[in-house]
Amino acid sequence: MVTIRLSRGGARKRPFYNIVVADNRRAPGGRFIERIGFFNPLAGAQEERLRVDRERVSHWISHGAQPSQRVRQLLKQAA
Repeated sequence: MVTIRLSRGGARKRPFYNIVVADNRRAPGGRFIERIGFFNPLAGAQEERLRVDRERVSHWISHGAQPSQRVRQLLKQAA
């Protein structure tokens, strides 16, 4: 099954997450199909906290991809 989930990046104690479309059999930080956005939980006032390509999200969901619980919450925030 294909999932839309977070992939962690960034330095220690400075998390940065990419929102990716990946096969659920792959490791969480491993190979992915497509990067469709990012989430920066420590963004300051002038920095962008969340960016999501809504068109690609709807494309993947229409093809059967399931967003993870956290990504589902972020998509609601982005709407």
